Amino acid sequence: MAVYTVVAPHEARALVARLGLGELIGLQGIAAGIENSNYFVDTDRGRYVLTLFERLRGDPLAYDLALMRHLAARGLPVPDPQPADGGAFSVELHGKPAALLTRMPGSHRLAPDLHHVEQLGQVLARMHRAAADFGRVQPNPRGLAWCASTAAGLRGVVDDAAAALMDSELAFQRAVAASGDHAQLPRGPVHGDLFRDNVLFDGLPGHEKLTGLLDFFFAGDEVVAFDIAVCLNDWCSDPDSARLDETRAAALVAAYERERPLAAAELRLMPALMRAAALRFWLSRLDDRHRPREAALLNPHDPAPFERMLRERIAQPWHPPR
Repeated sequence: MAVYTVVAPHEARALVARLGLGELIGLQGIAAGIENSNYFVDTDRGRYVLTLFERLRGDPLAYDLALMRHLAARGLPVPDPQPADGGAFSVELHGKPAALLTRMPGSHRLAPDLHHVEQLGQVLARMHRAAADFGRVQPNPRGLAWCASTAAGLRGVVDDAAAALMDSELAFQRAVAASGDHAQLPRGPVHGDLFRDNVLFDGLPGHEKLTGLLDFFFAGDEVVAFDIAVCLNDWCSDPDSARLDETRAAALVAAYERERPLAAAELRLMPALMRAAALRFWLSRLDDRHRPREAALLNPHDPAPFERMLRERIAQPWHPPR
């Protein structure tokens, strides 16, 4: 989340009135993240997040918003898009699509312990089960094809060692994608970006409950274990060395499997999927750094931790214990 497009209070006031959500009380820009323009919106009837989509359009946006609505209707702690004219979940604001979503309670836990990762694993599995009958299909917008295209655009700006790592990892991931094991992996809608700053918890320390899964705007159809790999990399790794905390990792997977047991191919390919997740976020952060967009509020992320993570995942592959 970021602010590229400035929304004035009178514009927000008109929007909440149009959606039948009461009178505007407060409007505040959100600085976290890098992809869209976001604001906290408070009315006399509730608390919301206003998102203006800077690049997402058309069918991909409709897929993401419909998926959130689908999951919210099934009791998942997911922001619920508020319907506008004709039941659509997006409107136009400043010439861009925008949506107003319910604001989830709680705050981020940027130093998670076992209590947090176990809840994450359980809710992630519930999400995958609930999404299984979603019905719409959209390719992963940051899948292997996107990785290859982005890497090609970065070769002129990264050093030789980074370019060599990109090339070798892309070759490895292409081989994995063509394998028989990969063909057996269960597929379905994935979040694709379930980092610690996209999850909320609320409650007393040590007794917090997971209250929100946020930011579904990289969602798409993928092998569902890719979501687990993203979470293992972010939630269960040392932030400096990128080494995996195997206790936390095993706890996350065990909690997930209490809701949805993993297939044998998912267990075998988890090291490769963790490498794929590290590659995806290394490339996206390199792209954001070398091809930035102007924004009123913007906090770009450092790509170096994900280069370290990719090298660590290659050197030290991890399989969930059995």
